[in-house]
Amino acid sequence: MHTLRINASVAYDVVIGHGLLAEAGDRLKALLPPCRAAVVSDSNVWPLYGKRVIGSLKSAGFDPIHFTVEAGEASKSMRTLAALLEFLAGERITRSDVLVALGGGVVGDLTGFAAACYLRGVRFIQLPTTVLAIVDSSVGGKTAVNLAAGKNLAGAFHQPSLVIADLDAFATLPRDVAADGMVEALKAGVLRDEALFDRLARNVSPTLSEEDAARCVAIKAEFVAEDEFDRGVRQQLNLGHTLGHAVERLSGFALPHGHAVAIGMALAARGAFARGLTDAETPLRIEAALKNLRLPVSSPYSAQELYEAALTDKKRSGGQVTLVLPRRIGKCELAPLPLEQFSDFIRAALEVRL
Repeated sequence: MHTLRINASVAYDVVIGHGLLAEAGDRLKALLPPCRAAVVSDSNVWPLYGKRVIGSLKSAGFDPIHFTVEAGEASKSMRTLAALLEFLAGERITRSDVLVALGGGVVGDLTGFAAACYLRGVRFIQLPTTVLAIVDSSVGGKTAVNLAAGKNLAGAFHQPSLVIADLDAFATLPRDVAADGMVEALKAGVLRDEALFDRLARNVSPTLSEEDAARCVAIKAEFVAEDEFDRGVRQQLNLGHTLGHAVERLSGFALPHGHAVAIGMALAARGAFARGLTDAETPLRIEAALKNLRLPVSSPYSAQELYEAALTDKKRSGGQVTLVLPRRIGKCELAPLPLEQFSDFIRAALEVRL
């Protein structure tokens, strides 16, 4: 088992290991006295782990209730958020109570945003059950829902009180869902750890060891400690996301988030090569690692389509957009581009030959 401390405005632990969902109640009890616990989950995860988590909370003296949403990106919406907030109010949840996010990134983001909004802020904990949620979205305090105009456009920074990552949940993940999360693990290696990237790049199945999961979380923790509110270096965690979100939106969210980010990472690396920021080996290595996991690396959309879809991305500021571009595996940099150069960047990334 690994325990990592996240040093943010609210410091908290991320516990990574096996068999931890059954211990959730006892671990939560070490942080706060027994209270009401509103467990939020989805229609895929709840039948698998709901009873286990409710039983653990009851055994530790908590009074659990639960709210279940439909699995999928469509539930990461203002409509679902409103329904959850009305549920919490109807159940008379107070500031002395706690919300529990049991599921992947959609459930974690939705629950965290509800916790930030309800009564102007209540505590919540994360019980991530996907690779993506464990290595990325459950850590760092970014919470959000989508708007019709784009991904994560309504949200808040609200740190959890605890993250309990039970790697046994990987066993029930469909292959594509696990591969989705491996994109975020590879991203951590591209950003700051070439050895981690090389280990993950050899994977032909979407599996992640406890040690590598802990290393991914440690890298995320470094960025959060340096820049909690995403005004500077933490923006590097958006590697692949600007164009990835554009691809995701253009697909009508039919393409899973990680698959879209895989395309975005490949385009960012190709664009960096076209601008002379990196050598051809960097995009080739990134694409080989993604292809090993049967993930897409090319965009089905044109440069103009990608450009227009990306204009609503929250990383745009006035007349420029900030991209994250690799110098080499293990080192990236922020590249603010005027919109006219951004359009040229996308075109070059699509047309470059390696």
